[in-house]
Amino acid sequence: QVQLVESGGGLVQPGGSLRLSCAVSGSIFKLKTMGWYRQAPGKQRELVAGITSGGDTNYADSVKGRFTISNDNAKNTVVLQMNSLKPEDTAAYYCNVKAGISWYNYWGQGTQVTVSS
Repeated sequence: QVQLVESGGGLVQPGGSLRLSCAVSGSIFKLKTMGWYRQAPGKQRELVAGITSGGDTNYADSVKGRFTISNDNAKNTVVLQMNSLKPEDTAAYYCNVKAGISWYNYWGQGTQVTVSS
């Protein structure tokens, strides 16, 4: 059984930093990408950042230059370093893994990030 467990969310002031981690356990066949999505109240879930098994990354325009995604393939973990946080970054953040021929989505339970003074 595959499980994605996130940690690192919380409350931070504007301009501050947070580090989100996601540990993936269980057997995943043909892992394609690992990434982070977020969903604010009343809004659709959106991709924040993704990284392929080969290390290629992509970011939402709104977080480029502020967020960095990295992974450890040996440990099956993915980390999102978030700097210069803004109130508009406030959302529930979800870890995501896509795997297999059909690019099946695995999701974590979500961790709340709140940016407020």
